[in-house]
Amino acid sequence: MGPPIRVDSNMTTLVNIFTVEPENQPALVIALKEGTGAFFSKLPGFISASVLAGKNGRKVINYSQWKSAGHIEAFRQNPHFTPCIERIAALAKGETIMGDVVFVHAF
Repeated sequence: MGPPIRVDSNMTTLVNIFTVEPENQPALVIALKEGTGAFFSKLPGFISASVLAGKNGRKVINYSQWKSAGHIEAFRQNPHFTPCIERIAALAKGETIMGDVVFVHAF
C-alpha cells in the first residue's frame, strides 16, 4: 500500500445520492452525464464529476468537486439549473451532501 494522498482543502465536494426504479437507472445516468457535459462542466469553479450506478439498479451517486461552496450556490441560482434538476427529479428522489474531502488513501 502506498502512503495517504495529501488532500487539497481548497475544494468542496458535492455528493448526490439518488434512489431510482431499476428501469429508470439508465435514463438517470444519461441525464447526469448530459447535464454535466452541457451545463455543470462549463461553470466557474467546476473541477470534476463522477457518476456511479449501483449494481442493484436502485441507486445512482453523482460525486462532483468544486473550487468552493460558493460556486455550488452560484450554479443553484443559475436559471439553466432548473431544467437540469427537473429532468433528474422526474426520474429519482435525491439526497445531497456537501463537504470537504478529509482523507484519501490510494495504492
